[in-house]
Amino acid sequence: MGAVAERISRKLHDGLSPESLEVRDESAKHAGHAGARPEGETHFDVRVVAAAFAGLSRLERQRLVNGLLREELAGPVHALSLKLLAPAEA
Repeated sequence: MGAVAERISRKLHDGLSPESLEVRDESAKHAGHAGARPEGETHFDVRVVAAAFAGLSRLERQRLVNGLLREELAGPVHALSLKLLAPAEA
């Protein structure tokens, strides 16, 4: 896992205490596209199952995650695909 993926994982773990967390670097699939860098770590697929999402709308869940990853989204991360579930939905 690269440095950016590690930061994403740590921040989501610390901020959400998830039951399940998957962070996949999919940058290789986007080589040559806008925002892609040769060293990668620009495009991520993230799946989180956390009690913190219970009762929240999809938009509220995305806002919560985007807030936790504010620095990464302002810098190295160009695209972030999110699957955010409460435990009862997993």
